[in-house]
Amino acid sequence: MSELAGPPVPGLAKLWTHDPVTAGPYRLVGRLGAGGQGVVYLGEDDAGDRVAVKMVNVDLSDPRARSQFVKEIAAARRVAPFCTAQVLFAEVDGERPYVVSEFIEGLTLHRHVRERGPVTGNALHRLAVGTVTALAAIHSAGVVHCDLKPDNVVLGQDGPRVIDFGIARALGNTETASSRVMGTTAYMAPERFRNDAIGPQCDVFAWAATIAFAAGGRPPFGSDSLFAVMHRVLHDPPDLPAMPPVLDELIRECLAKDPADRPTAERVLVRLLRQDGRVTEPLRRESLLEVGNETAGAPTPDQPLPQITPTTPPPGATQSQVPARPTVPTQARPAQPAHLPVQTQPAHLPATEPGVRAEEGGASLRSEAFDAWGISTALFLGSVGAAAGYVASSAVGPAAAVGAVAFVVVYLVRLLVATALGRRSDRG
Repeated sequence: MSELAGPPVPGLAKLWTHDPVTAGPYRLVGRLGAGGQGVVYLGEDDAGDRVAVKMVNVDLSDPRARSQFVKEIAAARRVAPFCTAQVLFAEVDGERPYVVSEFIEGLTLHRHVRERGPVTGNALHRLAVGTVTALAAIHSAGVVHCDLKPDNVVLGQDGPRVIDFGIARALGNTETASSRVMGTTAYMAPERFRNDAIGPQCDVFAWAATIAFAAGGRPPFGSDSLFAVMHRVLHDPPDLPAMPPVLDELIRECLAKDPADRPTAERVLVRLLRQDGRVTEPLRRESLLEVGNETAGAPTPDQPLPQITPTTPPPGATQSQVPARPTVPTQARPAQPAHLPVQTQPAHLPATEPGVRAEEGGASLRSEAFDAWGISTALFLGSVGAAAGYVASSAVGPAAAVGAVAFVVVYLVRLLVATALGRRSDRG
């Protein structure tokens, strides 16, 4: 292994005999890890700046394959740097394609749990916030990670970082049973085994399985034989460790068999931040990601979270402004989903107090009595009656009497009919 210019890196292994020693402007000084997609090396430039260089196992001699690979990597480079290791560039013209990304110093989540035990308390909460913040940023750029797992979460000094996003998609790797089973099967969503379309909800499932591993030291569907794990993922409920009630409920929702039943990464982030009082009102996506990044990167992850006084909604606040009720623990959860409010009457029908109906009836009668159209109609018909009486008798007195009677009769009949119809429409 070449001599490091900077401080030593935990877990860095020596280069193998046939490993490359350079990649573009970087000299490769050791192995950071290896998997089905390729080998990851630690690279350094002349100034001592470090990067992660992934030599990928893919044949890009086909122009269409190369174009698709470049397209996916370009999308990955657009991901906002919230709790992620930024993709810097990719080299596709050489004999061995490689992707260069930001180097995050720290243990992977998988190694941390194996060496130091499960993550608990506020550190677990910040881990959940940081990783789902990364997913929300990745998805907002139109990218799907496709391979989220404990090995692709690095616990850096400034909080957890998600790495390797978009590379599995760039390689066109669907991770079916016949392609790749390198320890990631337990973090794959059920639709992956059915070879359905890959979407953001697959990442949400993998996020939940990753957090469950962090909390209990084991994947929620086991890690034994491939087909046994596949069967559990497809048909069995998850075996989860003890977690705080809010996180437990979220994890179970995200591990739903049907992708349509899982919340989005952004929605999961909002619910986690509301738990500790960091978010009490709707935020723009950029602001939400910033709050998630700050929460995950707190410098003292083992200290209690700051106690923030819950915001009291002002009088007349709408339902969306009222803080959510405390979450019911899973074992005591009612049959109806907790996120569906119970309504005893339709929301659009206001409550009616005693006496309101009678007052409305009186107001209707008064409005009809002074209705201009009704008075005009009665006057018109009364005039017609007076004209008819004058033609019949050729005398003004009888004609006026006939007109007056016609006016009164028409006016009263019209008033009674209009009021009755109005009351019937109110009852309907």
